[in-house]
Amino acid sequence: MAKLLIEDKEEDTVVPFLRGILTRSLQQAGLSFQQAYTVADDVREVLGDERTLSKLELHRIVYKILKNEFDSKMADRYLRPSGVTPPVQVADMEGRLAPFSGELHRRDLELIGLSLAESLKVAGKLRRHLFREKLTQVSSQYIARVTYQLLQEMPSLGPAVAQRWLVWREFLRSGRPLILVIGGTTGCGKSTIATALADQLGIVRMQSTDLLREVMRTMLSSEQYPQLHTSSYDAWRHLLRDEENAPPLTMAQEVEEGYRTQAELVTVASRAVIERALRERESLIIEGVHAYPELASDIADGDPVIVHVMLAVLKRRKLKQRISGRATKAVKRRAKRYLAHFDEIWQLQSYLLSEADRTNTPIIINDDRDTAAREIMRTLLDILSAGIQPDPQSVFTEPD
Repeated sequence: MAKLLIEDKEEDTVVPFLRGILTRSLQQAGLSFQQAYTVADDVREVLGDERTLSKLELHRIVYKILKNEFDSKMADRYLRPSGVTPPVQVADMEGRLAPFSGELHRRDLELIGLSLAESLKVAGKLRRHLFREKLTQVSSQYIARVTYQLLQEMPSLGPAVAQRWLVWREFLRSGRPLILVIGGTTGCGKSTIATALADQLGIVRMQSTDLLREVMRTMLSSEQYPQLHTSSYDAWRHLLRDEENAPPLTMAQEVEEGYRTQAELVTVASRAVIERALRERESLIIEGVHAYPELASDIADGDPVIVHVMLAVLKRRKLKQRISGRATKAVKRRAKRYLAHFDEIWQLQSYLLSEADRTNTPIIINDDRDTAAREIMRTLLDILSAGIQPDPQSVFTEPD
């Protein structure tokens, strides 16, 4: 698509049309982020591959679209932003200012287990509070404290939810690294959940044990380590056993033994990744079938928060559907191979869940991504709550 330029004759400038800038202007006029983004997208489609367009012409097009999709009042507010209440500026712990974002605040509330409807309700109450108080600039600590008070006062939420918010704010204030380990069998949604949580938590480092296995395969030959050069559910076929003297094994025992031998090899790389994150005090999400219970239990130096969960899909039919669904996103023959070995994959899940139960590792049923992500966050908050008893006054103290 050709570059569309916007000419501002008053400023004597010509700049590219940017949907992000228009989206911000529309938000300042009172639209939500999603509404503003949709309108900006509509404007870009109407403009097409135009040449240089004047700023006045752009305003006229936006005005017309706003009037059609909303009303003339909203369109007028876009043209006359001086009549719109400017967004409250929020100063972070370093003193940097940014406009208050209801969207970011809502996402923070969802991190402590609130539903979309509940988080929107709390965010709305906070907006009305800021408007009533006629505040133009506040600190992030002020926002957190008022949110805590609102949660306490709401009958549908109350002190228990407010306590979760308090615990979470104390964790953020502490600067402690979080190591989140997500295990589970093939097709249970580990990478999808890990990606969603990394986005929600703002965690940059995310590691797949499958990728670590691929790297190790380049360094360790298949002649020396044949069990490394195959799938986790199929590693048992490459074990060296004394068939004459060793007692016969059931299929379940063979799958378990093969998995353990491969997981022990991959653990070397997995633990190295975790140890580096701890040294650098960086949070990390590590996911994969090799992320078995107790992977990081004995390498916790310092004060990190280590949370290990095991994902599960408890219905055979649903797990098969998940694996089959991969055929539209990945190579079809990979999905076929998984289905051909579905009994081994199912047996491997049974083993992983038994190990999780033995080690008191939380098992998260992944029938729905959002629900599973909330359950993992609640597990994290439960672990945090057991280790700290935060005081509201110290948690919400303003920086010097």
